[in-house]
Amino acid sequence: MTGSTSASNDALRVTVGDDFVAIIELAAPPNNFFSMDLIGGVADALETLDADDLCRAVVLCAEGKHFCAGADFSAGETFYTTEDLYAAAVRIFRGSKPIVAAVQGAAIGGGLGLALSADFRIASPEARFSANFARLGFHHGFGLSVTLPRLVGPQAAAELLYTGRRVTGEEAVALGLADRLASLDDLRPVAHDLAREIAISAPLAVQSIRKTLRGTIADEVAAATAHEGTEQAWLRETSDFAEGTRAMAERREPRFTGK
Repeated sequence: MTGSTSASNDALRVTVGDDFVAIIELAAPPNNFFSMDLIGGVADALETLDADDLCRAVVLCAEGKHFCAGADFSAGETFYTTEDLYAAAVRIFRGSKPIVAAVQGAAIGGGLGLALSADFRIASPEARFSANFARLGFHHGFGLSVTLPRLVGPQAAAELLYTGRRVTGEEAVALGLADRLASLDDLRPVAHDLAREIAISAPLAVQSIRKTLRGTIADEVAAATAHEGTEQAWLRETSDFAEGTRAMAERREPRFTGK
């Protein structure tokens, strides 16, 4: 691929090709754990691409086994809830260029939130989507209050949020979490082909149509993350959250007490 190239930070790589398709690649393999550097880098990259006439569509993809495996609890980290993090999330939703996400492996927790910020998702059969927050004794974030029901409906969203269960790539397509299924070998080419097909259309018209279809989603996500952050703050102080994160790090079933 030729064209201009830029790197936002060590957590990702950004390339703009001569076919008007930009690639944002998460580059902290194998897990691409959720972090401020990662989310802030994606937001920065999208803002830069908004001002780049050589970009008409974006492929969001990841190096390694997983798209984004959520927070790294094995390292003693907790889910990020800072104002800066959610401000970066809102910046992602305020971007003007269409995004096609290529999802392999895990898109869990905040990683699911990032995947759902895209306009389209191409998933491999091995992909695993999960809003696993309740399994951690926590409240969901990253605007999933808005994006998940928007895609799968309120009933399916409630089931996924209450249970935290994992959804395969095939089920994700059936539910509406993903748009197309592709093998691991074909995942990026299929995502790129869709982005290229979008990029062939008149860019101002596409952005205008996208603005109409997405409506007030960025403002809705801003309001949702403010509420989600408040709920996360008090739940973080509970015994259940301590147990949930400990159980996740130890790879065992949690023993919640409701305290």
